[in-house]
Amino acid sequence: QVQLVESGGGSVQPGGSLRLSCVASGSVFSGYSMGWYRQAPGKQRELVAEITGIGRSNYADSIQGRFTISKVNAKTGIYLQMNSLKPEDTAVYYCKLRNRWGPPDYWGQGTQVTVSS
Repeated sequence: QVQLVESGGGSVQPGGSLRLSCVASGSVFSGYSMGWYRQAPGKQRELVAEITGIGRSNYADSIQGRFTISKVNAKTGIYLQMNSLKPEDTAVYYCKLRNRWGPPDYWGQGTQVTVSS
């Protein structure tokens, strides 16, 4: 089993910044991939950014150039630095981990990000 703990959500004005953190514990093995997804009210959950098992970063077009995903040093975890936030970034953000052999996927509890003036 894998446990994921997220933190760092909150409310911010348009143009502001937030940093999300996700730390994993449990049965995590080398070659895992981790990523951030988000789900806005009435919409499907979508990929925001991920780091693959070989260290490649992928981003959704909608956040390209504004968000940066990175690994937490000395821990199994990831950050999501979010700059130039827009109201359309408002959503619940979820962290996901997949071990190198594939499913199951493990999800965090989600953290709310609200961008509003």
